[in-house]
Amino acid sequence: MTHRYIFVVGGVMSGVGKGVTTASIGKILQSRGVHVTAIKIDPYVNVDAGTMNPVEHGEVFVTDDGDETDQDMGNYERFLDTDLTSINYMTTGRVYQTVIEKERNLEYKGRCVEVVPHIPLEVIRRIKHASAQAKADITMVEIGGTVGEYQNILFLEAARMMHLEDPENVLFVLVSYLPVPKHLGEMKTKPTQYATRTLNSAGIHPDFIVCRGEQYMDKPRREKLSVFCNVKPEAVITAPDVSSIYHIPALFEEQGLSTTILKKFRLKPRASDLRKWKAMASVQETAQTSVRVGVVGKYFSTGEYTLSDSYISVIESLKHAAWANKVKIELEWINSEDFEDGKKSGLKAGSGSARKLADLSSYDGVLVPGGFGTRGIDGVISTIRYCREKKIPYFGLCYGMQLATVEFARNVLGKTGAHTVEVDEATKDPIIHVNPVQLKNIRENRYGGTMRLGAYDCALKPGTIARKAYGKATISERHRHRYEFNNDYAVAIQKKGMVISGVNPQTGLVEIVELKGHPFFVGVQFHPEFHSRPLRPHPLFKAFITACLK
Repeated sequence: MTHRYIFVVGGVMSGVGKGVTTASIGKILQSRGVHVTAIKIDPYVNVDAGTMNPVEHGEVFVTDDGDETDQDMGNYERFLDTDLTSINYMTTGRVYQTVIEKERNLEYKGRCVEVVPHIPLEVIRRIKHASAQAKADITMVEIGGTVGEYQNILFLEAARMMHLEDPENVLFVLVSYLPVPKHLGEMKTKPTQYATRTLNSAGIHPDFIVCRGEQYMDKPRREKLSVFCNVKPEAVITAPDVSSIYHIPALFEEQGLSTTILKKFRLKPRASDLRKWKAMASVQETAQTSVRVGVVGKYFSTGEYTLSDSYISVIESLKHAAWANKVKIELEWINSEDFEDGKKSGLKAGSGSARKLADLSSYDGVLVPGGFGTRGIDGVISTIRYCREKKIPYFGLCYGMQLATVEFARNVLGKTGAHTVEVDEATKDPIIHVNPVQLKNIRENRYGGTMRLGAYDCALKPGTIARKAYGKATISERHRHRYEFNNDYAVAIQKKGMVISGVNPQTGLVEIVELKGHPFFVGVQFHPEFHSRPLRPHPLFKAFITACLK
């Protein structure tokens, strides 16, 4: 079959929305019956995203096959309602690693191996392989970074070579930023003109320019970009800030983007169907009822700024579940360190600040997402105790599940020194410990790609919240963690009312815990947010929001 490719590159600055643009273009093509897949290229020497700081890089998204990838892979999966794998993601480090391994194995048959052409050729091989595996009509390829950066030159070279080989089946989209300086009050096109010429210098001419900015782009600006960037006026697409990223596909479709793409690819136009998508995207603006959820974490702040990208899949999953319940959602980021004892409180360590903890009662529900390390842990434990005792719906993901068992052991079982060995290696009651495989990795300083990663089965206990939510006996969910619940304490916690409602049938590892007699108190070892889709919300998130509404 003929495979077609659309490369998406960025101009002017990072963070303009290449990933959402890539996903949205894929969505409008998919809505017209085209089979689409997506690839993300990250210009990092890191082999994967697993060792990157989430505050600096954003969420690490995990695929079913256990690849630790960039958060844009999550956007692709959510918009295209598909499960991607490691072949849909590459980094500079991964590409170089493969080329060097091939050289060591004499796969180049003694030839001199050079950065050009061998690195771009490996990139091309990966792109074509992913497209072939998906049997895709069109493959979206997002090149990370910004045009003009040294890091992505080799990926642009690969794109240029693919266009040279098959110009009729390769298109380029430049996503660029059009600023509106306050002292001028006018949208400026010059930065995008420079970005276009920089892309031209790499041997690539954009077929489309997606113009990001605070405002809609007017006709004079569109005409100016058309003339100076050598693209047709209909190929200059305005992309102003919108209230939700889920409005973007409809915004693109209103401008005829999918029709123009199909014409350029000589594909027969088909009817577009975005009705369900538009209905989903409109709930936040039209719903009369709202639900208020506090997300308590520790990866939200960097200096004076709040970075919710650290938990983007969790946030989107909450939105999906709320909208499925026909209600709008109000999210508030709460730094767990706000609930930790200070000198002014005069309280004993671990007791929390009563004044601030009482503020949690104003929320319909509280969610604690995953995380690593020791910072903010006492605040999380205080939060969990308050939610447990005050009957506030609580949903704990990964670390949020582990710390829920620690809190229960301390305050219900009476084991006051109970902890996770991640925080306290010498604890007498290691409720959360390291399994032998992970212990060996830690001792050998092997951290990259060595956690329990990817999809694992979970058998659900009849009569539990989890079983009712899923509606089936066995499920599969994605993991990313190194520490596990210590089964030595399984009998003790169950005698006191904490139910182990999900277990991995192959290993006996605890996957889900919940409380009897509580409106909703569920902790999961896995990351259900990675499986949530806008039109197919995750069952546990839906159950959580339903409990919040009650």
